[in-house]
Amino acid sequence: MPATFPFMANRTPAQIRQTAHTGVVKAVLGPTNTGKTHLAIERLCAHSSGAIGFPLRLLAREVYDRVCAIKGPDKVALITGEERIEPKNARWSLCTVEAMPSRPDVAFVALDEAQLAADPERGHVFTDRLLHTRGREETMLLGSATLQPMIKALVPEAEIVSRPRFSTLTHVGAKKLSRIPPRSAIVAFSAEQVYVMAEMLRRFRGGAAVVMGALSPQTRNAQVAMYQAGEVDYLVATDAIGMGLNLDVHHVAFAGLSKYDGHRHRRLTTAEMAQIAGRAGRHQRDGTFGTLSGMGGHDPAFTDEEVYAIEEHRFAPLTRLFWREAEPRFDSIATLIEDLESPPPRPELSIAPQAIDLAVLKRLADDHDVTGSVRGQRAVQRLWDVCRLPDFRQQGEEVHSRFVARLWQDLQRGYLGADYVAQAIAQLDLPTGDIDTLQGRIAAIRSWSYIAQRPDWVLAKEEMSARARAVETRLSDALHARLTERFVNRRTTVLMRKAGSDAGLLPVRLSESGSVLVDDEPIGHLEGFRFVVDPLARASDRKLLLAAAERHLPALFQARAEELIVAASQGDGLRQVDDALLWNDLKVARIERGRTLLEPRVVPDPALDRLPPAVRAKLGDVLQGWFSGFVAQLLGPLLALSDASRASQSGASLRALLLHMVEAGGVLPRAESGLDRLDPVQREHLKKLGVRIGALDLFVPSMLRPAPLALWSALASVYGTVSAAPPVSVAPVIEAQNAPAGYRKFGIQCLRVDLAEKLLQAAHRTRISSRGRRCYIDPALARSMGLSTASFAALLRAGGFRVFMGRELAKGAHGAPVPPLWEWRPTRSGAADAALPPPVPTGAFAALAELVAR
Repeated sequence: MPATFPFMANRTPAQIRQTAHTGVVKAVLGPTNTGKTHLAIERLCAHSSGAIGFPLRLLAREVYDRVCAIKGPDKVALITGEERIEPKNARWSLCTVEAMPSRPDVAFVALDEAQLAADPERGHVFTDRLLHTRGREETMLLGSATLQPMIKALVPEAEIVSRPRFSTLTHVGAKKLSRIPPRSAIVAFSAEQVYVMAEMLRRFRGGAAVVMGALSPQTRNAQVAMYQAGEVDYLVATDAIGMGLNLDVHHVAFAGLSKYDGHRHRRLTTAEMAQIAGRAGRHQRDGTFGTLSGMGGHDPAFTDEEVYAIEEHRFAPLTRLFWREAEPRFDSIATLIEDLESPPPRPELSIAPQAIDLAVLKRLADDHDVTGSVRGQRAVQRLWDVCRLPDFRQQGEEVHSRFVARLWQDLQRGYLGADYVAQAIAQLDLPTGDIDTLQGRIAAIRSWSYIAQRPDWVLAKEEMSARARAVETRLSDALHARLTERFVNRRTTVLMRKAGSDAGLLPVRLSESGSVLVDDEPIGHLEGFRFVVDPLARASDRKLLLAAAERHLPALFQARAEELIVAASQGDGLRQVDDALLWNDLKVARIERGRTLLEPRVVPDPALDRLPPAVRAKLGDVLQGWFSGFVAQLLGPLLALSDASRASQSGASLRALLLHMVEAGGVLPRAESGLDRLDPVQREHLKKLGVRIGALDLFVPSMLRPAPLALWSALASVYGTVSAAPPVSVAPVIEAQNAPAGYRKFGIQCLRVDLAEKLLQAAHRTRISSRGRRCYIDPALARSMGLSTASFAALLRAGGFRVFMGRELAKGAHGAPVPPLWEWRPTRSGAADAALPPPVPTGAFAALAELVAR
C-alpha cells in the first residue's frame, strides 16, 4: 500500500526526509481522561494539514467523523487497512498506526497511545512512528506518563507536557454482579466469560452491550451506541475497552485480573489495570472501580499496592520499547528475514517478539513453490506486503500462512480479477447463523476488505472495496442483532431504566389493542379489568411487572370503566353469554340468582375490585340496568305472565298455570297445565296474555325464538330450576336424546312445539274437508320440515289420531298399495299415549315409510 497522503504526490523521498525532523515535538503524557486526544484534534484542525495515528480503526473512524464536521468531508481522509476514504483535496488524515505513512509531509502529526510501543505484538510499529514520524511544524506524542523516560532517551528534543486527570478514580471494593450500579462496565478476559457475564446481567438487569476485540468495528459501534443511548445500563467488555473508547461509564468492575496474552496466562500489570479502570468517570465526573464477588471461590482482588498505584496514577516507568527494522532490504527473502531479525541500534530498544507477519514469511520461505516464484527486489517486497496481511481470523500462523500462500499464488498473474474477488465476497454474504458463525464470516470479509484496498492487487478496486464494505456492514448488523437478541431483554431494560427500585416511576399506558406498554415495550395485557403479565416474561421480571401494574393500572382501569359506563348506557358492545356479561368479549360481570328467575342480580367481576368504590358502585348499577332492560326486551312476554300471576283478579287456577309457564320458559304441556280447571273468562285472559292453547302444549310463540330461549335457559340454570337445556340448533327439527326447551320429542326426533301445532292443525283441516271418519293425511309438509314419516305418525297419534292400515294385495295382484288412513278419536289419555312407543305398522306402505325415515 503506498505510504503517501494525497497531497504528498509531488514530493520526493529525499524532500520528505529533509523536512522530517523540523518543527516542535511535544509529548503530552498523563493518565486516561486528561483530554489528550481532544487536544490533538484541536491542534490538527489549527494546522494547514496533518495526520493522527490511532491504535484502533474504531477510534480513527470516530475522530474522522468529528473532523469532517469541522473541516468538511471533502477535506478529510480516513486511512485504515480495511477502509480508505481519500478525497482529492484532503489535507487532514485520520489513520490507524499501521496504515499511517512513517514519513509523511504534513504540517502536524500526532501519535495516540504511544506507550503501545512496549506492546509485544504491535510495539515495533509504534516505536518506528515515535522515532521517525514528524510534522513539519508540530509533532505530538500522546501516551501514558510511564513513557516519559523513553521519550527523554529516544526523543530528547521533545517538550514533555504532563496533564492531570480531570476526575478522581476511587476503589470501592468487591460487589456481586446483581449489586453492580447502573452505567457500569464489567471487564472479562475471554469470550466465554464475557458471554456468561452478559447472560447473568440479562437476568438481573435486562441485558448488556458487548464489546470485544473479535467484533467488527461496526458491531462494536452499534453495541457502544446502544449503551450510550441508555438502551442498556451495562457494558461487558474485554480489555479492548481500555484503548481510547470514550464512554459514559461510572464504574468499572473486573471479573478477573489475569489474562492469556498469546504466550502465557499472567496477571495484568498495574498500568494495564489503570488503563482499563480509567474508563470510569468522564471529564469532571468521578469514577469508581472494583472487582466482582460471589464467583465461586475465584473472586479477584486488588492488592493494596495496586489500588494505591491506580488511584494515584503512579506506575513503574517503561524501560524498553520494542523495535524492528522498518526499512529492510529486499535483495532476497533471506536478506529480508535477516534485517527483520536484526538487533536494535540502541540499548533502550529491544528486538520485538516474532509477529504473525514474520512468522508467515518464514513459513513461506520454506515453501519451494513460493520461493521459486520470487525473483528480484520488487517480487520480494510484494511478497512481504502479502505476508503483512493482518490475521483477522485469529486462527494461528499455520492457518493464516496457508491463506497467504494461496493469495500469493493468485497474485502471480499480476492482479486478482474482479470476478474472482466478487465471488469470494459473495460467498461470505450470508447474514444468518449464530454469533460465532457471524464472527467468523466478519473476520473473513475483513481480510477481503484489506485485500480490496490494494490497487496493486485488485482490479476494479473501488467497486470491490464497496462490495466488501457492504457485506461487512450487513454481517455486522446481523451480529449486533444476534448479540442484542441473546443478551438484552428490552422489557426488563426499560423497566429498570425507568423505575430503578421504584416501580411507581414507570410510565405505563394502554394501547388500542389492550396491551400494557412501558416506553412502547409490552409488559402484559388487560383481560377485562385483570392485568395478565406477558407469558414471555422471565420469572425475575414478574415481580416488577406486577408492581408496576399495581401502581399504575387503577388509573387505566378507571378510564376503561368510564368507557364501559358509556357503552352500557348506549347498549354498545355488551352481550350476555351463559352466566356472564361480556364487553367487547371481555368478562365484566356475572349473573347470580335474584329474587325471582326473571329478576337476576348482576355482580361486577372481582377484577373490578381495583376500581374506586364509587366508580365500582356506579358501574354495577349501570350494568344491572342494562341487563334488566335486556331481559325485558327478550323475555317481555314472560314478565307479563309473571305480573299477571301476582294479580288477585286472575284467580288461583290461572295464577298457578302462569307461574308454571314462567318457570318452564313459556312452554307447558297441555296435559300438565291444569287448563281444564279454567273458566271461559280465565281462558280468554290467558289468550290476551299471548299464550296460545295448542292441542299438545300451551306456549308463547315469541318465546320460541333462539335468543329468548337461550336467555331463559341461562337464567333457569343460574336460578337452579330443573328445566330442559336450550336448543343447540335453531332448526325446526333436531335430533337429541332429551327434548330441549321449546321442543317436543317424537320418536328419535324433536320438533318445535309451534310447528307441531301447525302440523296438527293441517291434519284437522284435512279431516274436516274429507267429511268422513277416516282420511289420508299427506306427510309432505312434515317432510319439508325435516320430520320423518315415523315421527310424523307419532305426532298424529299424540294429537288423538288413530291409524288404519289398508289390506294387503292378494297374492298375484298388482297395483298401488292402499295408504294408511287416519281417524280422530280423542281420549283423555291421549297426552299419555304420546309418550308410548308407536305401534309397528305392517304392509307395503309401512315399508315405504321406513325407507322415507331412513
